[in-house]
Amino acid sequence: MAQDLNRIKIVLVEKKKTGKWLAEKLGVSACTVSRWASNTAQPNLSTLNEIAKQLGVEMKDLLNENKA
Repeated sequence: MAQDLNRIKIVLVEKKKTGKWLAEKLGVSACTVSRWASNTAQPNLSTLNEIAKQLGVEMKDLLNENKA
């Protein structure tokens, strides 16, 4: 079963930002951000750090805790 590794979609909603806005800030396509938000792909750590900066959150706030 696939596991949601990141909370990018949730944090975008909490911050009232769109995937398109984040894509423009990061210089990537909206499709790429959509894949991250839906957990079909994951950003690398440096990109995750930049996402956190743009959204004004800690990097750990973008990750789901492993409750295995």
